Amino acid sequence: MTEALSREPIAIVGAGPAGAALAWLLASRGVPVVLIERQSDFEREFRGEVMMPSGLEALDQMGLLGGLAEIPHRVPTLFEVHLRRRLAFRVEVTPESYKDGRPVTTVSQPHLLEYIVARCSEHPCFRFVRGGSVDGLLHEDARCAGVVVRTVAGNETIRAALVVGADGRASVVRRRSGLVSRNRGAPMDVAWVKLPWPKAWGEEGRVEAYLGNGHLAIAVPAPDGRLQLAWVILKGTFGDVRARGIEAWVEAMADHVSPELGVHLREHLEQLSSPFLLKPATDHVVRWSCPGVLLIGDAAHTMSPVGGQGLNLALRDAVAAANHLVPAWQESAEGAALDLATTKVGAVRSPEIDRIQLLASMPPRLLLRKGRLAEIARSFLARYATTSFARARAEAPVNLFLYGTTELHLEV
Repeated sequence: MTEALSREPIAIVGAGPAGAALAWLLASRGVPVVLIERQSDFEREFRGEVMMPSGLEALDQMGLLGGLAEIPHRVPTLFEVHLRRRLAFRVEVTPESYKDGRPVTTVSQPHLLEYIVARCSEHPCFRFVRGGSVDGLLHEDARCAGVVVRTVAGNETIRAALVVGADGRASVVRRRSGLVSRNRGAPMDVAWVKLPWPKAWGEEGRVEAYLGNGHLAIAVPAPDGRLQLAWVILKGTFGDVRARGIEAWVEAMADHVSPELGVHLREHLEQLSSPFLLKPATDHVVRWSCPGVLLIGDAAHTMSPVGGQGLNLALRDAVAAANHLVPAWQESAEGAALDLATTKVGAVRSPEIDRIQLLASMPPRLLLRKGRLAEIARSFLARYATTSFARARAEAPVNLFLYGTTELHLEV
């Protein structure tokens, strides 16, 4: 351990799911880590909170799944799809309904991140810089050699064997390293709001989706016991609705959900949290790495909220990164060994990211498109979706969202 601590650490910028999970995997295996987080806490206006079996599997392999018992979470047991405000089908589920026994779960991401960081802190080779903003990258001999961090105490230069950018869609590390991404487009805006849980729904967790008339709304049980509602609309149209006031915004949304939920929305108008507008982006870096730098999570691939994949793919990125970085760091102190490992991470993760992004792009393009042909297509979908044949055909893409498109196992 003394020899390990004498070597330059791996600096991870961003303590979101990808960065915190990778920090844990490295530190728990004796690799010195400095985790740098711009915010002073993890409470943010919006965070993805849906964990699929694929994400839970990653947590389990990391040895962190047991911590969920102490973290606010809810497990949906009922899924309903409404087409044109009418129930199309419903599915009741139990943990045994999933092939691995791990059910879809909504998890408080701030609590999850605090838990992971606390576990990291058990290791002397881990350091956490909370409230530190990366202002720039250090370069020596055409390779990144560390970061310059600004904190309330002043600037600090942190030398590093490798800099991992896990700092989200507006990644400073990506921008400063010159790594570029391909924008795959997202023809939608998403308005998020929380309100009290409908008493008529009982204590069971349930997820409801409402499709029709060029709108898509998804209601999920929030970990804090409230209802979280996402209203997916054509990009650029939210401003017009919001300009007419919150009452008009709620009325427009209530007209596109079930009558029961519409009444609940109107009755709890005063208890709605402030609507938060997410402007989705879907992109993917051309290269995940360059000498001295690796990108993971949203810094490497911003995901559409459709399918609830962001949190899960971030955790899977961390597993893949650890599989290659840990042995490279243990076998050699040379930067070239780590750089070779980073190229392997991108090669392993890109196929799954590409496929999930393609699948997630399809529903909005059909459901939100305007025009006569789009309306005819939605009418056909409304009739087709209720058939047993359609449900059988839907099983394959649904399983890709649930379990991932590739097998991924922690090997270190």
